[in-house]
Amino acid sequence: MSDPPPEQHLAPWALDDRDIALFLDFDGTLVEIAPSPADVRLDRRVPAALDTLRSRLSGALALVSGRPISFLDSVLEPYRFDIAALHGADIRLGGRVQAQVGPSPEMRQAVRDLVRFANSHVGIIVEDKDISVALHWRLAPQAHDEALDLMRAIAERMAPLVRLQEGKAVAELVPAGASKGTAIAQLMATPPYAGRVPVFIGDDVTDEHGFEAVNALGGLSIRIGDGETRADLRLASPTALRAILLGAAERGSLTASSFFQG
Repeated sequence: MSDPPPEQHLAPWALDDRDIALFLDFDGTLVEIAPSPADVRLDRRVPAALDTLRSRLSGALALVSGRPISFLDSVLEPYRFDIAALHGADIRLGGRVQAQVGPSPEMRQAVRDLVRFANSHVGIIVEDKDISVALHWRLAPQAHDEALDLMRAIAERMAPLVRLQEGKAVAELVPAGASKGTAIAQLMATPPYAGRVPVFIGDDVTDEHGFEAVNALGGLSIRIGDGETRADLRLASPTALRAILLGAAERGSLTASSFFQG
C-alpha cells in the first residue's frame, strides 16, 4: 500500500459527471470510531440524505460494512438499503438476502474462547456476529499484543475456513471467501449497479480490498483519514464526507466530481 497519487492524477475525476454507483463503509466513514461498537452515533440527517441520493442514483447505493444487516437497518431506519454486511458474507440486494456462508461449530468455539479471554481482561469486547466474530481492544490498548496473538492463533486453528481481518484496535475472524472487494464486484455485475462508475469510501485496512476492486473496475476509491492506502483520494474525516453527502442530497445530484468540492 502507498499514499494516494498526486493531485494531477485525479484532475479528470474532478470534472467527471458520469453516473456512479456509491458504496459506503459505516464505522469511521459515516460515523466516527467510538470506544465500543455499541457507542456509535449517526447524524440523524444522514439516513434521509442517503435515501435521496439512492433515488438520484437510480438505486445504485449500498452499504459495505463489517456490521450485520440487522444493526445497519436499526441505525438507518426507517430506510432499508442494499447492504454487503459482515465484510461481504451477507449481501442484501433488492430486499433479498444472499448469505454466502452459515454459522459453524468452529466459529462457536472461537466465540467461547474469546469470551473467556474478555472475561479476564478489563476493556476487551467480543462482538459476536454469528458467522464471524470481532475482538475489540480500543478500551484496553495494553492488551494489543496478547489479543492479536490470540486471534492469529485461532485463525490458524480454523484455517482454511476463515481469514483474519485486522483493523484499528480490532481483529475479526471472517469467512474465508468474504471480502468487501468481492462483494462490490458482485454488486457491480448486477442492476442497478452494472454500467456505472463505482465509488467506494472507507477508512481502514478492512476497506483496502474494496479499494483494490474499485480501482480494477476503473472507479474512484476514497480513504477517510490517514494511513497508507490503495485509495485514489483522501478525505479528512467522516464530518467532511457527511458535508459532501448532505450537500449533494440537497442539490439532488451526486457524481465523482462531488468529492472534490468544498
